[in-house]
Amino acid sequence: MQIKKTIGIGNALTDMLVNLDNDSVLEKYNIRKGSMSLMSSELQTEISKSLSGLPYSLSLGGSADNTIRAMAKLGAQVGFIGKVGLDTTGDFFVQALENLSIDPHILRSQSRSGKCVSLISKDGERTMLTHLGAAMDLVAEEIIAKTFEGYDCLYIEGYLVQNHALIEKAVKTAKECGMRVAIDLASFNVVEENLEFLRRIAKEYVDIIFANEDEAKAFSGEKEPVNALQYISQMCDIAVVKIGTRGALIKSEGEVTHVGIMAAAQRLDTTGAGDFYAAGFMYGLSMGLSLRKCGTIGAMAAGKVIEIVGTTLSESAWQDLNKLVKGVITDQYLF
Repeated sequence: MQIKKTIGIGNALTDMLVNLDNDSVLEKYNIRKGSMSLMSSELQTEISKSLSGLPYSLSLGGSADNTIRAMAKLGAQVGFIGKVGLDTTGDFFVQALENLSIDPHILRSQSRSGKCVSLISKDGERTMLTHLGAAMDLVAEEIIAKTFEGYDCLYIEGYLVQNHALIEKAVKTAKECGMRVAIDLASFNVVEENLEFLRRIAKEYVDIIFANEDEAKAFSGEKEPVNALQYISQMCDIAVVKIGTRGALIKSEGEVTHVGIMAAAQRLDTTGAGDFYAAGFMYGLSMGLSLRKCGTIGAMAAGKVIEIVGTTLSESAWQDLNKLVKGVITDQYLF
């Protein structure tokens, strides 16, 4: 399968990344570690204030946006659909996409631009507290076929599936335009809350599914990753189940491929690891590479992003990653 040009759709967010001393704030607000929780701006602000004094940083965020930006840095042709406010944060978001040569299909809302507070535990695990703001104002009626002209694939972040009408319109329109559809299941609690809808959409419209171990378990009801992979693969052409430090399992046309990980120099923050894995994998597909090579590039990209806090790699880190990717393409490096 070769996908030459991908357009992503997702929540256009700005990330506030906070390094925690301990997990007491999760216990205080009864938040499941590793989850993504939608909340009001007021509660998000209250929790943020309780973390005053802890180190933090700001960056562009949103799951699909992370993937699309990483694909652009790897050299893929990409676009992004999202919604931001009529504010300086929204202006910044659009300009950042243009600076990366990403086609911005950005709509504007009277609401404030969305924000995600990402709490990073000492072990590198991240818990996301999200107020969608303007991102939530993207509606099904705004998805039109003209937006998809020139693209081969629609990439969807799983966090968006809570808007059933929007996702249904997006996948139906993409299929009517002859496109492939890829989705990252995004978070186990989102999968649990939208299980039947996700299963139906996957079976009817989706060609590529990405899931980590917890998401695959929630989606399939199977405890063992290999069994979850089998379940998911019956719904799509390519199923990918990431199994942490053991790498990832990829199944297509009845064949299972296991790809290992790239050891990180340091594991500071898992924010964006799944997004970057998908970016590397999708970039591999854009180059017409084998699934093993796609998985290897995905593992390399994920390995790089967990070495930093946030999802903004330095130019030197991108140079290192692109050298590794060239090695994969020329058969010099495979996991």
